[in-house]
Amino acid sequence: MTVDARKDWDTYFMDIAFMVSTRSRCPRRHVGAVLVQGKKLLGTAYNGAPMGVPDCSEAGCMIAEEYEFVDVDGEDQMIKKQRCVRTIHAEQNLLLFTDRIDRENSSVYVTDEPCWTCANMLANSGVTEIVFYRSYPKDTDKVTEMMKQKGISFRKLEHYEPPHETLMTVSN
Repeated sequence: MTVDARKDWDTYFMDIAFMVSTRSRCPRRHVGAVLVQGKKLLGTAYNGAPMGVPDCSEAGCMIAEEYEFVDVDGEDQMIKKQRCVRTIHAEQNLLLFTDRIDRENSSVYVTDEPCWTCANMLANSGVTEIVFYRSYPKDTDKVTEMMKQKGISFRKLEHYEPPHETLMTVSN
């Protein structure tokens, strides 16, 4: 990169989300989220256990299994989803630790596409844009449809490369 070249804003804020994700102690997935209004960073958050409670690296994951029917080419198929119920998602923490007034007409940059629960919360939070890098295929269709209905810009950041030091192997 030359001295005059700057990262574009999407790359800049997604890089910050990935750096924030390094605070997570979740052995399954590190997720970071940032709240941005215009070009101003208003908040950051990552996934993890509630403050003062042992996290998954100390006490183990609390995995819950859920089953859901999805339409695949006009045919209902049952899929199994596993999630850790000890962990508060990065998007949820972001909403807990930022003010509603700051979220109005703001953007959220998150390392991973929001799950259905987080998407519901973000849909009512006042944000007008959600930008993510890694897909979460189990909820993509219904989350994308809801964001379209709400008029929230929902986009995957294509051609992005996270900072090398933030990468970990993630499990679905």
